Amino acid sequence: MLDAITSSSSPADIAIIIFTFLVIMLVAMPLHECAHGWVALLLGDTTAEESGRLTLNPIEHIDPMGALAMLLFGIGWAKPVPVNPARCNKVKPKAAMALIGLAGPLSNLLLAFIVEIIYKVVLYSNAEILLSGKESMYLYLVIALGRIISLNVYLALFNLLPVPPFDGSRLFLAFLPTKLYFKVMRYERIIMIVIMVLLLLGVFSIPLSFLTYYVNMGLDYATGFVEILMGVGV
Repeated sequence: MLDAITSSSSPADIAIIIFTFLVIMLVAMPLHECAHGWVALLLGDTTAEESGRLTLNPIEHIDPMGALAMLLFGIGWAKPVPVNPARCNKVKPKAAMALIGLAGPLSNLLLAFIVEIIYKVVLYSNAEILLSGKESMYLYLVIALGRIISLNVYLALFNLLPVPPFDGSRLFLAFLPTKLYFKVMRYERIIMIVIMVLLLLGVFSIPLSFLTYYVNMGLDYATGFVEILMGVGV
């Protein structure tokens, strides 16, 4: 993301990049972490609530390293919301961890779905202005909304990586024997360092971009009702 800012010659482009960065850091990531806490609470675990993390206040969730990674690599993270699956009295601990882990990525996809609707309403409501080719507030807004959608999808997919400390590991490890589960979790910090190196090398860029493209197509299909409601021929 920082790369895009430094290479952009247009103030409008820089403004769009900064705007999308702020939306992700101040809205998407707090929502992601809160989703973990909300599901934990539904399952009987009040840890997140008791720690004051069951809030959409971004100050409670921002992680300096995660924000820096977002700025440098276009992908980042917030401070994990504390949960205790042993306190989830409605399902078994492993199942609780899987459900809690899945909640974060699903919140990103839900946000992407909502923004996709807004994107289409803005796009079709101002089609004449946008087709004129002239720069306008609506053009910048459409570009920004498109980037917010893609970034949320990208974040959801990234967090579904089946390795600690990402949410996908909670799903994957739920199927492992308990002893093996805890053995894998011992190497969480080392795995995180490896992931950071792979991010720096751009290893995830191609597969995640590929998956993001197809999830975006799915969102376009899922929001097809907007075209119907607005009488737009597709």
